[in-house]
Amino acid sequence: MTDVAELLIRQGGPADAPAVAGLHAASWRTAYATIVPAAALGDGLAEERRELWAIRLTADYGEPAATPALLLAERGDGELIGFGYLVPEPDGRVLLDNLHVRPGLTGGGIGAALLVELRAWTARTHPGAPLRVEVLRENRRAVAFYERTGAVRTKEGTTYFPGGGELPEYEYTWARP
Repeated sequence: MTDVAELLIRQGGPADAPAVAGLHAASWRTAYATIVPAAALGDGLAEERRELWAIRLTADYGEPAATPALLLAERGDGELIGFGYLVPEPDGRVLLDNLHVRPGLTGGGIGAALLVELRAWTARTHPGAPLRVEVLRENRRAVAFYERTGAVRTKEGTTYFPGGGELPEYEYTWARP
């Protein structure tokens, strides 16, 4: 168990891509095991996540206001135990595109601590912008977490996963800070 008081949250960069990709794949395999098509969680997932994060963290997004932010949660020894990724959107909102905690450490406050910092980053860099997240409807743990943190369901839709499969999802939005 990790003591949240000893948690270090910092901004990530290109050098963090391999660790983020590994945690991302592990989190998907745990959280989505009974939700998404097995093909989406198969052998190619880790490599696909490595490519995704290498691109995301080295891309030139132009203006700082359009540049996504990666926030990492680490133990005192530097071990990555969670991350969140924020994407400014052209419509003035900010998308919480990823919020993941290392499997086995969920429920201990790491995600909540990350969310506080992610919301603070949004308030500092995009004053007045609402923060939103898309979550699979069947990911009941995540749905409950977002509702507990004050997010309001604002939309229902469908998302598509590699390997086939349309899955229902919700959009949640936090009020402007």
